[in-house]
Amino acid sequence: MTSPADDAPHGTAPGAAAPEAAAPEVAGRRAADVVLRPLVAADLDVLEDLEEALFGAGAWSRTSLAEEITGPGRWYVGAQDRASGELVGYAGLWFDGYDGQVMTVGTRPDVQGRGVGRMLLDALLAHARELGAGDVLLEVRVDNEPALRLYEGAGFERFGRRKGYYQPENVDAWTMRRRA
Repeated sequence: MTSPADDAPHGTAPGAAAPEAAAPEVAGRRAADVVLRPLVAADLDVLEDLEEALFGAGAWSRTSLAEEITGPGRWYVGAQDRASGELVGYAGLWFDGYDGQVMTVGTRPDVQGRGVGRMLLDALLAHARELGAGDVLLEVRVDNEPALRLYEGAGFERFGRRKGYYQPENVDAWTMRRRA
């Protein structure tokens, strides 16, 4: 996840429609049954809880989350469980007019490994292509093996390391890139 402090000059309007999609079969078991939809301000309570559960001390604040989901050039999508209506994952993209930047991908721990993260990432990549992005970039903790598998499985390649990128934990990040 990158810092929400970055500013983008332009991009899609907040609340742009996200594609509705059902999760595929994952590793021989039924994937989570979710629908993708745009994130809105009413999701902030759940987003704040998910951030804390997933990222601990490095979680974005409620203010940062609110700025991210409505900021210029940002496009955020959530994965909503069809049966319960609960938000079980979310992801965001920033488009600067040239490249896309994956800002975050997060899934609730009980649905991890069931294809939700890949669905969210695929939606971001599709949106980046629609915007005409050349490359899509991201940062990921060097010790986050599940995320590294997700990103490498989607065609991202490591091309740099950022020392102490994740704060306050002071953990390095791999910088990754793929063609949109």
